[in-house]
Amino acid sequence: MDNSHSEFVTSEYGSKANGGDLFEDVGKKVEAMGLSEAMTEGTNATSLETEDEEGPKVIDEIESLCMNCHEDNTEIQQAGEIQQRGLKCVFTLDHNDDFERQIVKSDTCVFRLEDLDLTMPAGRGQLTNIEGILVVILKDLEEKQPERREKIPEMYEKINEFVQKLIKMMNGVRFPFKISIDDPAGNSSIEPSPKDKAGKYERTEYLRTAEQNEALSLGDAAEAAKIEEGGNETAHVVPQLQEDTGEGLEDAEIVEGEVYSFPASCPGCTKPCATHMKMVEIPHFKQVVIMSTVCDHCGYRSNEVKTGGEVPAKGRRITLKVEDVQDLARDILKSESCAFSCPELDLHVQPGTLGGRFTTVEGLLTQIGDDLHAQVFESTSKDATGGDSMATESKKRWFEFFTAMEDAVTGKCKFTVVLEDPLASSYVQNLCAPDPDPQITIEDYERTEEEEEDLGLKDIKTEGYEEDHAREVATAQSEAADSARAAEDKASNTEPHGKSEAQSKGKIETAMRPAAPDTSTE
Repeated sequence: MDNSHSEFVTSEYGSKANGGDLFEDVGKKVEAMGLSEAMTEGTNATSLETEDEEGPKVIDEIESLCMNCHEDNTEIQQAGEIQQRGLKCVFTLDHNDDFERQIVKSDTCVFRLEDLDLTMPAGRGQLTNIEGILVVILKDLEEKQPERREKIPEMYEKINEFVQKLIKMMNGVRFPFKISIDDPAGNSSIEPSPKDKAGKYERTEYLRTAEQNEALSLGDAAEAAKIEEGGNETAHVVPQLQEDTGEGLEDAEIVEGEVYSFPASCPGCTKPCATHMKMVEIPHFKQVVIMSTVCDHCGYRSNEVKTGGEVPAKGRRITLKVEDVQDLARDILKSESCAFSCPELDLHVQPGTLGGRFTTVEGLLTQIGDDLHAQVFESTSKDATGGDSMATESKKRWFEFFTAMEDAVTGKCKFTVVLEDPLASSYVQNLCAPDPDPQITIEDYERTEEEEEDLGLKDIKTEGYEEDHAREVATAQSEAADSARAAEDKASNTEPHGKSEAQSKGKIETAMRPAAPDTSTE
């Protein structure tokens, strides 16, 4: 654009603005229309606030306040991107202070009160605390109770009983109880605290289903079903070596160190993508499989480590004493089923968090710290302060926690790392191998019933299943024989003397036909 044209645009639009039609001051226009007083004393005054801290979660907060009835409403709408995985958080309330935990509930999030089996479906986004959401639920339940009492007394009694339980929970009489949020878009959260003990706060990321992706407008569930059933041409590709030798791998053995590529569907957008696999031997441990998925359509990336082999009889607890920088460089494998903890830092990571990771002690602590920092301050920047929504005391505790984490990662302090894996599939490098390492303690323990239930081991039978299968087959054959005999007996009872239905019917018709006239002559 040349200068003359720029001057023309500036002068033309400037003249329109001066004339009052275009780019007119909104405040002056409101005053000219006499709406200033109405906005102050009338129905609603709405302000728009955008929070953007260079993090993955950006929200528009819309706050409305009615000047007549003083009804206050805070609603949020997600302005950021949909995360690569869905998110589920489970939080246990056992103290009155827990009601003040902040909750970001997006419009795709489902809130549940687990102990009462109560579900608040996805809907209006909210930025509030736990007490605020429970108050909204209580108001909704009590809204039409007088009408129910008159018209449907049975329903009134049931809802009233439910309301009384909820009131006791809010008054702290029924501690502890659990709440959960489940957001396929991954843009909801419950405020964590560095004082949370193990099991109080559980955060799990998961792969979305095809239906969830379709609801988020990320893909077509029908197309994803075709891919799973083999209807897509990409799904028929035989796995090949990455070097593309041209020989299929259906009958070939998996070779250690080779990279294999498999067709798959992207968990983020459900479109076809490639998954790469490589088998690696960990010295003095066992073979593991490194999986990597990259989607060229939406940019989804993931890498995980899978362990195999039989399920051991006991779980395993590995304790490592980190005393210097050399210990931070130890290789460490944290499987999906492993819980990670560091007592000196008051750090506890539940099983399923971060997935399977094969890295170093320093790398694992760094990743945990970065993920937790992004979750707490909603930003990956080290300079993020959490904004004005976080209490000053909470900020202070988090800064102390992350300072201690930084000291541990840089080797300024000694600490202990504990890996507790019910499947005994985790590993810490032994620097004295094959001799025992004095800084590593390994102990096997009996799994709890809860761990076996979570892992599905209670439904697995490894002994005596042949006899059970034989009994099931014999019972099925006996029932089939009884059914066949019953059918034969029923058929014989309906056809007496072995005559068919058609024969019996013919006899009846003959008896009913009038006799032929006598044509003989005397």
